[in-house]
Amino acid sequence: QVQLVESGGGLVQPGGSLRLSCAASGLSVSNYAMSWYRQPVPGNQRELVARSHDVGGFTYYDNSVKGRFTISRDNPKNMVYLQMTSLKPEDTAVYYCNARSGVDEYWGQGTQVTVSS
Repeated sequence: QVQLVESGGGLVQPGGSLRLSCAASGLSVSNYAMSWYRQPVPGNQRELVARSHDVGGFTYYDNSVKGRFTISRDNPKNMVYLQMTSLKPEDTAVYYCNARSGVDEYWGQGTQVTVSS
């Protein structure tokens, strides 16, 4: 059974930092493209924030987070991280971990990030 479990969300002031973690079980993250999505409003479409490809080490960032967020993976520990700095109120959302390989796709349950003074 595949599980992706996010942690590290919370309330932070504008300009602050958070690190989100995604613990994977039932799959090897080394074989998957691992991504972070966010959903600012419940029911709206999830937005791709960052992606780490399993081949070539390529990464992708949405323009809104480029230079502020960093995605990384620890394949031996089966973990994926999202380091978020210089947080803005518009970064407030539920953040989801995603694993994808071909037609296989899995989601975590999400972790809330709230940026507010």
